[in-house]
Amino acid sequence: MKTSLINYILKHITLSTEELEGFCNLFNQKDVKKKYFLMREGEVCKFEGFVTKGLFRVYHIDSNGFEQVLYFAQENWWITDIDSFTNETPSQLYIQALEDSEVLLISKKDKEFAYNNIPKIEKLFRIMTQKTHIALQQRMIDNLSKTADQRYLDFIEKYPNLFQRLTNLQIAAYLGISHEFLSKIRRKIASK
Repeated sequence: MKTSLINYILKHITLSTEELEGFCNLFNQKDVKKKYFLMREGEVCKFEGFVTKGLFRVYHIDSNGFEQVLYFAQENWWITDIDSFTNETPSQLYIQALEDSEVLLISKKDKEFAYNNIPKIEKLFRIMTQKTHIALQQRMIDNLSKTADQRYLDFIEKYPNLFQRLTNLQIAAYLGISHEFLSKIRRKIASK
């Protein structure tokens, strides 16, 4: 299970065998059954997780009761509520497994230990943070400047494997549109 984490790390930074082993040993494996929650709104997020198997959704429920999916996390992706994790405040998010899943979790204390004892780990998390900011910035630009049709087509193109694993309802919640509107978009595209 930790092999995928090791491969991920080595794509971004170089660590000695000792450093790599020491860092990976800070993670705890957790199996999460389909539909189970890794975290719910109101709880304090006590982990950053690396998905080794399965699929999660990270979402918020707005004041009207609608789900707003921030992102999906499949194999080799990270999951957390960074605000709750960093500031130790109650989360506004839910993290739910969409498939039987496996995840490696690291606590804030262990992450800080890694920062202090394996300095290159800070570089790894800096790179991850930069990539996350770039993706969020692009998503915001797309949401402001592209039609729902364009965003749907972009989603299919950017995440073809992920697209196949999700329901239309889940995709609609990610795109910020209703399930019915997504159905209209799909019919329109199919008729072309």
